[in-house]
Amino acid sequence: MIALEYKQGELHMIDQRKLPQVFEMFVCKTWKEVDFAIQDMVVRGAPAIGAAAAYGAALAAREYEQESKDVFLSKMEESLAALNESRPTAVNLMWAVKRMRNLLDRHQQENVEQLVERIEAEAHAVVAADQAINIAMGNHGNTIIPEKATILTHCNTGALATVGIGTALGVVRQAFRSGKNIFVYADETRPRLQGGRLTAWELMQEGIPANLIADSVAATLIRDGKIDVILVGADRIATNGDTANKIGTFMLSVLAKTYNVPFYVVAPTTTIDFDMVSGSEIVIEERSSEEVTHIDGHRTAPEGIGVYNPAFDVTPHENITGIITEKGIVRAPFNEQIPKLK
Repeated sequence: MIALEYKQGELHMIDQRKLPQVFEMFVCKTWKEVDFAIQDMVVRGAPAIGAAAAYGAALAAREYEQESKDVFLSKMEESLAALNESRPTAVNLMWAVKRMRNLLDRHQQENVEQLVERIEAEAHAVVAADQAINIAMGNHGNTIIPEKATILTHCNTGALATVGIGTALGVVRQAFRSGKNIFVYADETRPRLQGGRLTAWELMQEGIPANLIADSVAATLIRDGKIDVILVGADRIATNGDTANKIGTFMLSVLAKTYNVPFYVVAPTTTIDFDMVSGSEIVIEERSSEEVTHIDGHRTAPEGIGVYNPAFDVTPHENITGIITEKGIVRAPFNEQIPKLK
């Protein structure tokens, strides 16, 4: 399962808006189409968004390769600036754009043709690195999964959210593939139902035993001692360990702390914002009211009702047992251990 793939000058990505009913590819031929795909959540998940932005830069480079060097650089900055603003919370997006900007700065003496080739190669390198990182996170995470573990997940953190085996769901995959007799409860994850539409679909594709639950069922399972470990992803991590993830994650962390259930965040070091001291600085994206008032285009709430629809919440570091990265598992004190990863 490959969330996105660049071939013959086009970016092909699984249209995640249509799963699981329809498996369809969304093809981007221009960087503006990539910008739309990120904004409209054709592609989602912090690492996958970063990879998409990198390939968006490659498409922009191809689009402007016939221009003079000055115009090329100007147009590239314009496209990178737009891609950088396509979604505000996932730091992997900004990281990928910054990586492309740094590349152009380092090689500004080269001609346009050389720069185009370098940008494409850099985008491929982003993907290759993410694939290796996913495997490393999965292996590190597998060390904390006991035999016969019952695992709770939230949102989608699998192959659809990355360009590899996944972050939190990558740990689940590695535990299952290593022969552990695990079982997964997947939160449906309102309002866009990424757990129900995407995680449940991935678990079935892999043959991993699982049940789908309404988000509010998680509290009962945790209270009754039926969850051994909770695994979630992240869209941005501050240097003190505060973590932004899909709305509903904070609530799970409070329950986990109350009932002494291990609560792990699984994310690559590219998701850490080393310039951000705490989660209070994280910008939380607010999305369309229709995500709450409608399901599959059908209105389920009364016309005219007000809606508050934050896409993410911030889990405080004191609720987190550990952060599983490709470099190992980071534990408290996070404000001392996280900066070492830089």
